Amino acid sequence: MQFNDVIGQQETKQHLIDMVANNRLSHALLFLGKEGSGALPLALAFANYISIKNGIAAKKTKEATVSLFGDPEPTETEPEHFTPATIDAWMQKQEGFSKANTYTHPDIHFSYPVIPRKSGDKPVSTDYITEWREFIQKFPYGNAYDWLQFIGAENKQGNITAYECNEIIRKLNLKSFESEYKVLVLWMPEYLGNEGNKLLKLIEEPPANTLFILVAENESLILQTILSRTQLVKIPMLEPADIEKSLTEKSKVAPAQAQQIAGISEGNYREALQMLQHSDEDWNDLLREWLNALLKNGPAAQVKWIEEVSKQGREKQKQFLRYFTHLLEQSIRLKYMGSAINGFSLAQNEKDFAERFNKLTDVAQQQAIVEELDKAAYYIERNANAKMLFHALSIKLYHIIKDKVTMQVN
Repeated sequence: MQFNDVIGQQETKQHLIDMVANNRLSHALLFLGKEGSGALPLALAFANYISIKNGIAAKKTKEATVSLFGDPEPTETEPEHFTPATIDAWMQKQEGFSKANTYTHPDIHFSYPVIPRKSGDKPVSTDYITEWREFIQKFPYGNAYDWLQFIGAENKQGNITAYECNEIIRKLNLKSFESEYKVLVLWMPEYLGNEGNKLLKLIEEPPANTLFILVAENESLILQTILSRTQLVKIPMLEPADIEKSLTEKSKVAPAQAQQIAGISEGNYREALQMLQHSDEDWNDLLREWLNALLKNGPAAQVKWIEEVSKQGREKQKQFLRYFTHLLEQSIRLKYMGSAINGFSLAQNEKDFAERFNKLTDVAQQQAIVEELDKAAYYIERNANAKMLFHALSIKLYHIIKDKVTMQVN
């Protein structure tokens, strides 16, 4: 992973590079970014840079090795201007690049949630290192759910266990192999229970030239004792233009479709890829059927619609709710800003829907619906029963639209 492989985040990339250039690098960093922002790819690129910068070739440069004939041996010095592009070009010429780029560098260690392969196992991250390397190469913007499904967890809960904490302590107390630095990338510290306190002394007083990079999505789920010992690096959500560019260049998506997906995904690249995967779904027709069932066709039509949507997978249900939320947000903007929204025009069918919905509901009602949709998506993520959820949601939406009930409906 190089900085160029990380979508957008130019300011954050430059900030990290400047930290190293100005010798302001803390021994423990917390990369905090919401799902799809690119916190993990950025951490991987940064870990590679630290290990390569302080690797074999860098040591030779520092020592200014002299050959038998008295002439300095040629070495590849760092670039004069420290930017993501120049750092990437420099890294590609270094001895440790191929190992770092394939996640096999002996001085970069990884820790992540795992499950027992069989009852009674005491799993550690290295049990799944082959799967991990494949996962981060294929799905660097994936979340914990994607990872656990990738290793066949199904409904099992992943954890970073006490045995893993002991393994981290053991590995980081060993001497480094090729680099001056030993780097630990700990993904999802939210999965550390109280056993994470085992790491406190190591994080607070690490061996020389040891770097911790914690990569998290939810600050509130991290042990406060660990949080207080790290330097925070906030990873913002991606700009729609960066997502659009990546979709057109990497996924070969048509510009118009890429523009639409980028707008709906709200800075979440994982969500954008999920939408692309389900781009053949006609969410607009499904939404019209739902609203017609609610407002015109009665209970029988509602039950039929709920039966149909409950058969869809969890990801499709979430995509549908997100699509509805997107249309409602655009309806509100359309009311005040006209047809040009967020730098692009709505598709004609979406514009028609927004205009009709604006006549049917006011802003307060639309905001109330958005809140209900967000809560429903949250519960779907946590395996709520789809039939019960969409039945309850249908009742709430009916009252919001018909009865203009904009306060929370329990």
